[in-house]
Amino acid sequence: MSDLRRVLGAIRADRSWVVLGVGLAILAVLCGVALTGLSAYLVSRAPSVENVAELALAITAVRVLAIGRAAFRYLERYTTHVATFRILTGLRVWFYRAIEPLAPAALIDRRGGELLARIVGDIEVMQDLLIRVVVPALTALTVGILVVVALASVAPPVAAVLAIGLVLAGVVIPDLVRRASWTPAAARVARRADLGAAVVDGVAGRAELVAFGAVGDHDARVRTIGEGWDALGVRLARTRAWQAGTDALVIGAASLAALGIGIALVGDGRLDVVLLAAMPLVVIATFEVTAPLATAAQRLAGARAAAHRLVELVDTPPAVCDPATPGPLPDGHDLEIRGLRVRYAPDGPWVLDGLDLSIPAGGTVAIVGASGAGKSTLVDVLARFWDYEAGSIRLGGTELHDLAGDDVRDLLSIAAQHPDLFDASLRDNLALADADVSDARVGAVLAAVGLDTLVRGLPGGVHTRIGEDGIRLSGGEAQRLAIARALLREAPILVLDEATAHLDPRSEAALLAAIAPWRAGRTTILISHRRSVADAADRVVELVRGRAVTSGPARDAVDRDAGAR
Repeated sequence: MSDLRRVLGAIRADRSWVVLGVGLAILAVLCGVALTGLSAYLVSRAPSVENVAELALAITAVRVLAIGRAAFRYLERYTTHVATFRILTGLRVWFYRAIEPLAPAALIDRRGGELLARIVGDIEVMQDLLIRVVVPALTALTVGILVVVALASVAPPVAAVLAIGLVLAGVVIPDLVRRASWTPAAARVARRADLGAAVVDGVAGRAELVAFGAVGDHDARVRTIGEGWDALGVRLARTRAWQAGTDALVIGAASLAALGIGIALVGDGRLDVVLLAAMPLVVIATFEVTAPLATAAQRLAGARAAAHRLVELVDTPPAVCDPATPGPLPDGHDLEIRGLRVRYAPDGPWVLDGLDLSIPAGGTVAIVGASGAGKSTLVDVLARFWDYEAGSIRLGGTELHDLAGDDVRDLLSIAAQHPDLFDASLRDNLALADADVSDARVGAVLAAVGLDTLVRGLPGGVHTRIGEDGIRLSGGEAQRLAIARALLREAPILVLDEATAHLDPRSEAALLAAIAPWRAGRTTILISHRRSVADAADRVVELVRGRAVTSGPARDAVDRDAGAR
C-alpha cells in the first residue's frame, strides 16, 4: 500500500474536491433512504386519516427529499467529474516531471509502447482510486452508521439485521472479491502494457513488417496478447457476477428478515403498524451504498498494481544527477576534455577511453570516425544525457559536473542524425527552437539549408503538416529541417551530429558553406563518418575506439584523405 500512498501524495491538492464529493454523495443517499421510508409511511398512513391536511408536512417532505436527492446526486456527479479531471492532470504532470530527468539514458531499455501504457493506462487506473474506491467506501460507512442508529431508535432488531447485512455486503463480500481479483487485476495491468507496446511496434514498424512478410506473425502475437488480456477480464467479470448474485441474496434475506421482525414487533405492540412497510424498504434502500463496493475492491487491486508500476519507474535513478548546488554558467564557451572515460554499463566496455580534445570558443572542429567510435556518445555526454566516470570536461573553465543539466543544454543547439520531428506544420517544428521566430527569419534559414524550393511547392507553404517523424519528407529534407531548427536556436555551441549523413558529399559541402554565416561566432562541432566535412572546419579530430588518434588542421586531413585515394 506504500506505493498507493506515494501516488496519492501527488494529488494532495485536489483532495478537497473528493471530500466535497463524499459529502454530496452521503446527502444524496440519505435523501433517497428517507424518501423511501417516508413514502411507505404516507401510503400506510393515508387510509387512516380523515383530513389530508394531517399529511401536509409529510407530503412536503417527500417533495423536498425527491428534489434534494436529484440535486445532490447531480452535484455529486459534477464534483467527482471535476475531481477526476484534476486528479488526472495532477498525476500526469507529477509522472512526467518525475521521469523527464531519466530521458534518454535511464529509459533506453524501456519500450515506447510500454511507457505509453504507463503514462495513459496506469494513470487512468489511478485516477479512479479516489472517486471509485474512496468515495463509495466513505459514503457506505457514513450512511450505514446513520441509518442503523436511526433504525435502532425505532426498531432495534431491524437495525441489527441491517447492520449484519451491511457488514456482509459492504465488508465481507468486497474483501473476498478483492482477494479473488488481486492476481488477475495485476496481471491484466501488465498485459495491457504488453498489448500497448505490441500495437505501437506494429504501427510504427508496419512498413518493415510488410517488406519482410512478417505482418501475420506480428498480428498473431498481438492477437495472443489481446486474448490473454480478454481472458483476465472474463475472470474479473465472473467475480463481479458472483458478487452481484451474492449481494442480491443478502439484500433479499435482510429485507425479508426486516419484514418478519417488523410483523412480530407490530404484534407485540412495540411498533406502529404504519411503520411496518417502511422497515424492509428502508433496508433495501440502504443497501444502495454497498452496490459499488465490490467493484471498488477490484479497482483497488488494479490500482495497487498500477501504482507499483508507476512508482517503479519514478524511483529509477537518473543516469545523470545535478549537483546539490549548481554553479553559475561560465562566460566562455571553449571546451577542454582530458582523459574522458564513458561506458553504458558498470561492467561494459569503454565507449570513450581516455579521450583528449580541445575546442576553442568560436572555433569549428570536425570529429570523424567509423560507426561505434564514440562520436555520438561524446555529444550525449556534453548534453548531460550520459555521465562520465573518469576524466574532465571543462566548459569555459568550469567542470561540467558542477553545472545543472538544464543550464548546460541551454548553451547547446544540436541537430541529430535521426531528428525528432512532430506531426505539425513545418513552421511549428522550427518554432521549437524559437517560439517567436519571425516569418522573415524562417524564410532565411530555410533558404540557407536549401528547403526554400521545397516550401514553395507545398500546398500550405511553411504551414504544411509534415507527418509523424516527418514522414512526408525525404531523409535529406528531414535532416535539413533539423539543421534549420538548430540554427534558429541562438545557443553559443552548435553540434551537427551526423546531421548531413543523408546528403551526398557535394550537397553536404554546399549546405555547410551556406550555413557558415549562421555559425559565425559559435563554437561548432561537426560530427561525421566522412572526412568531407573537413573543408568547413578549422581542425579535424579522428576517433578510433573512443580515443583521438589524429588531430590537426582541416587542410592536412583533406590532403591525407586525397593521398589515400
